[in-house]
Amino acid sequence: MAYVGLEVSDRPAFDAFLGDIVGLVPGASVSPGVSSWRNDERIYRIQVSDGPADDVTFIGIELEPAEFSRVVDRIEASGLEVTQGSQEDLAARGVSRLVRVTAPWGGPLELVTGLEAAPGHWMPPLVPGGFLTAGRGFGHIVLVVRDENELQAAHHFLVDLVGFRQSDWFEAKGEFTAIARFYHCNPRHHSIALACVSGIGRERMLNHIMLETVSEENVGTAFDRAWLGGVEIANGLGRHDNDRMFSFYMVSPAGINIEFGYGAREVSEPWNEDRCYDRQSVWGHLPLGRRPAAIGASRPPEA
Repeated sequence: MAYVGLEVSDRPAFDAFLGDIVGLVPGASVSPGVSSWRNDERIYRIQVSDGPADDVTFIGIELEPAEFSRVVDRIEASGLEVTQGSQEDLAARGVSRLVRVTAPWGGPLELVTGLEAAPGHWMPPLVPGGFLTAGRGFGHIVLVVRDENELQAAHHFLVDLVGFRQSDWFEAKGEFTAIARFYHCNPRHHSIALACVSGIGRERMLNHIMLETVSEENVGTAFDRAWLGGVEIANGLGRHDNDRMFSFYMVSPAGINIEFGYGAREVSEPWNEDRCYDRQSVWGHLPLGRRPAAIGASRPPEA
């Protein structure tokens, strides 16, 4: 996962959230009027532009140069239209090669090589040790599809054309059927997941972005920053069942959730655990909302 582009209705508030709460640092200014943010040594991982969508506008997947042409050829052979990136596109994304295709979930997917590294030393002051990205990309994203037909089309696109493998899937049946499928392309349990709930439309295409740090303590201090800063906590601390991530979810000013986690299991080949789960978490991840006003503006005294 190379990068993600977001369009938000309140960019100053969103930028403050990414810097002061999540703990990212500003990235390179690759486009006028666009904020960019880093969680590792690359020039950026998230680009933020002004607009009403409060949603994802593009997704970038970085390929090994030797694989780039093979993947693009498979996509073109399927009948999907592929657009070559212009020199302006390459400069705006900070990459050496780029092709763009509209994915079955309705948004553009950019296949790239050579996302630039930033000069100088990298270390985020609020997240000691930084984030787990080497050989894995910046994190993962979960996208919402409209129905099971679109889910199947997106599954075919990711697995048969782009080259992902399914890690496992989640299914829960009740008044509505909820399905989520998880896909890997490196040791990270999933770089992309697809989710749908039958009979319910989608408010936005992007459900959440996950950033994985290098220590449990960093998750705790990020939770403190969010809680004491009055950020809405969509889901409190907990551990997922399938990838074993210890994490929590906070709601950004754009309504897009950010999962901040640590300690996910890794995929190793051959992968023989592509199975169905019927619970999202082993424990925790309960909805918490906002910090109660009675606590005050700062941390309560230690007992």
